[in-house]
Amino acid sequence: MHSLLSIIASEEPWERALTSLVQLGTPDEEKRKIHGNKRLVWMIQIVNGSMRSIQPREQQRTARGVWTKGRMIALRRLFQESQGLDFLTEQDRQICAVIASESGYYTGYFYDYSWFKVMLAMVGHPLVFWEDAPDVNVEVVRVEPELLVEEKEGQVSIRFAESVEREGVIAIQETPTRCKLVEITAAHKRISEILGNKGLQVPVGAKERVMQAMQAVSPLVTIHSGIGGSMANMEEIPADATPHVHLLPHGDGLKVNLRVRPFSGEGPYFQPGKGGKTIIAEVAGKQVQTNRNLLDESQKATTVVAASAVLPAEEGLNEWVLEEPEQCLELLLNLQTVADQVVVAWPEGEKMRIGRPVAMDGMRVRIQRDQDWFAVTGELQVDESLVMGMTQLLDLIRGKESRFVPLGDGKFLALTETFRRRLAEIDSFSEQSAKRRRFHPLAGTVFRELFAGAGTVDADRHWKAHLKRIDQAQSIDPALPSTLRAELRDYQVTGFRWLARLAAWGVGACLADDMGLGKTIQALALLLHRAQEGPSLVVAPTSVGLNWLGEIDRFAPTLNGIVFGSGQRQQTLDVLKPFDVVICSYGLLQQESEMLAAVHWNVIVLDEAQAIKNRLTKRSQAAMALTGSFRVATTGTPVENHLGELWNLFQFLNPGLLGSLEVFNERFASPIERQGDKGAQKRLRQLIQPFLLRRLKSQVLEELPSRTEIVLHVELTPEEMAFYETLRRKAIENIESLDGPAEQKRFQVLAELMRLRRACCNSRLVLPDSPIESSKLAIFWEVVEELLENRHKALVFSQFVDHLSIIRALLDEKKIAYQYLDGSTPAKERQRRVDAFQAGEGDLFLITRCSSFLMLDMGQRGRKAAVSADRTPNRALQGLSISDGWPA
Repeated sequence: MHSLLSIIASEEPWERALTSLVQLGTPDEEKRKIHGNKRLVWMIQIVNGSMRSIQPREQQRTARGVWTKGRMIALRRLFQESQGLDFLTEQDRQICAVIASESGYYTGYFYDYSWFKVMLAMVGHPLVFWEDAPDVNVEVVRVEPELLVEEKEGQVSIRFAESVEREGVIAIQETPTRCKLVEITAAHKRISEILGNKGLQVPVGAKERVMQAMQAVSPLVTIHSGIGGSMANMEEIPADATPHVHLLPHGDGLKVNLRVRPFSGEGPYFQPGKGGKTIIAEVAGKQVQTNRNLLDESQKATTVVAASAVLPAEEGLNEWVLEEPEQCLELLLNLQTVADQVVVAWPEGEKMRIGRPVAMDGMRVRIQRDQDWFAVTGELQVDESLVMGMTQLLDLIRGKESRFVPLGDGKFLALTETFRRRLAEIDSFSEQSAKRRRFHPLAGTVFRELFAGAGTVDADRHWKAHLKRIDQAQSIDPALPSTLRAELRDYQVTGFRWLARLAAWGVGACLADDMGLGKTIQALALLLHRAQEGPSLVVAPTSVGLNWLGEIDRFAPTLNGIVFGSGQRQQTLDVLKPFDVVICSYGLLQQESEMLAAVHWNVIVLDEAQAIKNRLTKRSQAAMALTGSFRVATTGTPVENHLGELWNLFQFLNPGLLGSLEVFNERFASPIERQGDKGAQKRLRQLIQPFLLRRLKSQVLEELPSRTEIVLHVELTPEEMAFYETLRRKAIENIESLDGPAEQKRFQVLAELMRLRRACCNSRLVLPDSPIESSKLAIFWEVVEELLENRHKALVFSQFVDHLSIIRALLDEKKIAYQYLDGSTPAKERQRRVDAFQAGEGDLFLITRCSSFLMLDMGQRGRKAAVSADRTPNRALQGLSISDGWPA
């Protein structure tokens, strides 16, 4: 007896626990079938491991074979009339019997003590759905609790995955389409008591004893073993590491769940690469085991996630919510690329079906002349049974950024991203005509590129001839005119040749180079190149007109510059001949519109073409009435306020290219200006790119000279001239009435001259309350606007402090940031303002000429900036002098 007691006493607690587990063990289950046009479905909702509600509904099959949403059936009626409802299955009646035996129901909700018995009766029922996702068919399964066997820090830990404190059922949504019921029995509770609250800790050396205990309780639980080993006399199935992607409709999107199912389509699911290596579970009514390859599972899951670009690849993340339908469709398309490496599980009533993406090479295109335009038709071969017309396809993608085209009934056509962009461009660059699309001939280069990848392009002879003409024009390499007396920089030669090629094509051109890059000299080279073909017209602001005449005399003396305005204007036009260049102000263009429109010009140049930005002005209408072989617009600011100005400019250059103003606003202006649509912006740029050339100073910095000087002549208004004349006569009277020595008279003359000079700048410098608008201030603001538009800084000089005060008031009104210096500025403050300006604070620096010594404080860079462009990228610094002269 003593010997027996000593043996018992020497047995460790863990050994006694394993012995107890060996002594435990148990087994059972069934199915059913649907017929007729009525059925009973069960809607369930799970919250925190419990069934929150179970709601039966009676559904009917429609003539189209679709089941209705269904109507609720009261549980009392279901119990009382279950035998009379012939559409109920045997399993439905068994569930009703459970409801009745408990009699613990109220208005469709079950008390906690009875819901799990109802759910257990629901196991295997084919018509269970989620209450918040009624289209999702739920598989209800009963499973044993999971026993986790893990090796940690020299010990083997044995514990339950779920809390097994009391008998009953725990409801778990294992996947979007699977609800597992973990049934806790008295045997499970006994195992839990043996293991203890924190689980059982066993020495690593006792692994064989652990496996013996696990084999004994394997009929009662699902075992996740992380210590390896196999159960004797138990069938072993090769583990399946294939990822399973479960998709559950969620609002307009999807819930995505990534799992593995080691028992090849049967049994429980696990997170890839996580959990026990050895799994022992009941599958298809018998106990089996498998050994998972956790590394292989992780690698295969990573491959699937990497192929699905819309799923964030975060380590350990296996569940996602995709809110947008676009993301969902992208996922489905991505999963097709790994279809042989993944199992995709859709719920019943799948919402999204998508084929492989189609590209431009599936399109058959036909182009033919349609009066003055070209018409295009096309067909897309989607598959053997579906062919879509181009017009139908464009209607479906219009206004959408998605590359997925809905075909109805949950079906979608996937376009490659390149194909989608091309279709959007075709739609933007064409318009509907009868049953086909048509496009402007000037968009020919764009459409040739768009259809380059089409499967077939069937074009008529007119389209082929049109493309040939474009190619011939683009292939010419014109030499600079020999009579041009100027050394053009490389970018200017490029600009001249670009103009000449567009002239050969017969289309208009917008030369939009930055201020100071020589737009005039490039235009003069073009005028010389075409001079023999007839007289040309240059329309320019009055302040620039004399510059044109001077530039012609200086650089192109073989041209005959004629200022339009003085003398007999009609007679001037009547005797025009080749090499004549008429220089006309915008004011006279408007005044003599009919006279100028009657001439067919060789080249028409609109200088500072932003002058016609407003389509409703008479000036713009007069420009549109002009006729010529080649139209050129030169401007540093093709758009100042809104895109309608660009439309009007191109209406002058290439009428019809951008469509009507209404169409332009719908396709380009509104999306770009109101919504910031980058796609529309890119398409607009693509459409006008062949006809617009713009270079910034930063792009041609190395080719620029050390100094660029532009002189603008300002013509005083009649009011200013009258004011000046009054002052001039008064000055003469003051001088003639002066008695005294000659030296005194000399000082009086200088004073009167200074007064006249100040009047030329601004009448308010002489008469502070003068209501007369200053022409010089207006020109100054135009120049500043262009400088700021092109992201330049500028130094502004004037001899008169009070003149700068007027300029300051204007800048304050326009909310333009600036720095300011005059002779009264303290030395320390001067340096602070110079440093602030060079640090980027302010776009303009106002400086009085009488304090020009202050420039020394700015260092060598500042002194150079006063007279030339500073060679700093993007923010060139210019010297802008407000001269204080007077009219001749």
